Amino acid sequence: MKYLLAHDIGTSANKAVLYDTEGNLVSSKLAEYPLYSRPGGFAEQNPEDWWRAVKDTTRALIADAGALGISPRDIAAVSFSGQMMGCVCVDKSGAPLRPAMIWADMRATAEEAALAEKISPREYFRLTGHRLSSAYSALKLMWLKSHEPDIYAHTHKVLCAKDYIIYRLTERFVTDYSDASGTGVWNLRARRWSENLIDMCGLDGEKFPEALRSIDIAGEVTFKAAAETGLCPGTPVVCGGGDGPCAAVGTGCVEEGEANLCLGTSSWLSVATSTPLDDEQMCSVSWPHLVPGMYMPCGAMQCGGGSYRWATQTLSPDLLAEHPGDIQAVFNLENELAATVPPGAKGLIFLPHLLGERSPRWNPKARGAFVGLTYAHTRAEMLRAVMEGVALNLEIVLSSMRRASCNIRSLVIVGGGARSALWRQILADVFRLPVKKPVVTGEATSAGAAVAGGVGAGVLPDFSAAKKFIKIESVTCPNEETAKIYDQLKPVFERCYRALEPIFEGLT
Repeated sequence: MKYLLAHDIGTSANKAVLYDTEGNLVSSKLAEYPLYSRPGGFAEQNPEDWWRAVKDTTRALIADAGALGISPRDIAAVSFSGQMMGCVCVDKSGAPLRPAMIWADMRATAEEAALAEKISPREYFRLTGHRLSSAYSALKLMWLKSHEPDIYAHTHKVLCAKDYIIYRLTERFVTDYSDASGTGVWNLRARRWSENLIDMCGLDGEKFPEALRSIDIAGEVTFKAAAETGLCPGTPVVCGGGDGPCAAVGTGCVEEGEANLCLGTSSWLSVATSTPLDDEQMCSVSWPHLVPGMYMPCGAMQCGGGSYRWATQTLSPDLLAEHPGDIQAVFNLENELAATVPPGAKGLIFLPHLLGERSPRWNPKARGAFVGLTYAHTRAEMLRAVMEGVALNLEIVLSSMRRASCNIRSLVIVGGGARSALWRQILADVFRLPVKKPVVTGEATSAGAAVAGGVGAGVLPDFSAAKKFIKIESVTCPNEETAKIYDQLKPVFERCYRALEPIFEGLT
């Protein structure tokens, strides 16, 4: 039996997971690290913290595996899922020149405005599949060129989180197509760096690494890296991809029309397609899929599961006090309450824009709101309205994909919100789609990285093997009568946002 080691380099921790080639999870380890933030949109991490976490978790996994009779020689490949849109500046020796600017770093607002003067939103979207944002790696590099010119001058390559770890293991500077797309200067359809966009940014194109497919072998574990991690020298290191595309593969969404929804604090919905979507409203954005030649249109909202957590903290202090440290017990009791309320929450609508909004509004000034609140409404109606508001917001993203000729056949749900049977039913009714829940809802990103590693190393035949890595526990089908109620509510939800949109502009 061969095994696959996947590292999921997240914002708060690295999770290392060992799978066998049948898709069974053998062992997992977690190592946390800090995030450093300050006013002005600064969000940074130390790349050495990532490497330390990778070393520690790898050694711990190998120790666990050894107790099961698994040798490091049995590991067919190491692969990665990683936080995206980072900016790790390294010199020719691969040493970081400064802390990494991570995806949450939004300081490059002036650089975003400067680039917006050189290219129209529609043309930028056509080239990259994205809306222009200060979050992208290239704009962070523009900021460094203006504010830390010595760092920029000495930067040999600019990498993302997983790319830096790949360098530490192989001593090769590479990225994959999905992380390249997150730089903001990647030509999505041509699958290459856009020289025109790099020139518009005033950047040196040589600072961007070679871009490979997610299944390509970036290199092999060096003797030095082997001594630090416990891996065997020569073990293939496969690129993997960004966390969003990895999650798509980890939910088994590898064929045309298969969609997945991550209902976590922030929430995103994506679908596998053979072409980028020509979304006239630019409601969704398109990424390269891990499956070569395919794409992953995606819409991400700021506060999906986070809206429900806010509602819990605000509306249920009594339940939190009765069940200290057991948030799932609180959610279960709240779900029982919300289930007593009919669809439509007795005329109560919730706008889930508690942190501004990305998809579908793209409005940082958007705010949350209960609309239609009366003296007769209770906690139960408010909790159900929050669930419905998140579902209705995500449905706008789904509708934009459908308008762009995307035939979505099914949807797999992961994340904390997936545990709620009521929320799954609401989503199925609002989307008019079957909603599939896996047995394990928190390992999609590492599973996707493992599949990419297995295909790249030749121990898995192709991405159809992803189906073995996800076990579906239940399927929630839409209820036609309830779906009709939500069909009537959809335009009302839209009118509520449009009516409040000018008011948001005046709020501070």
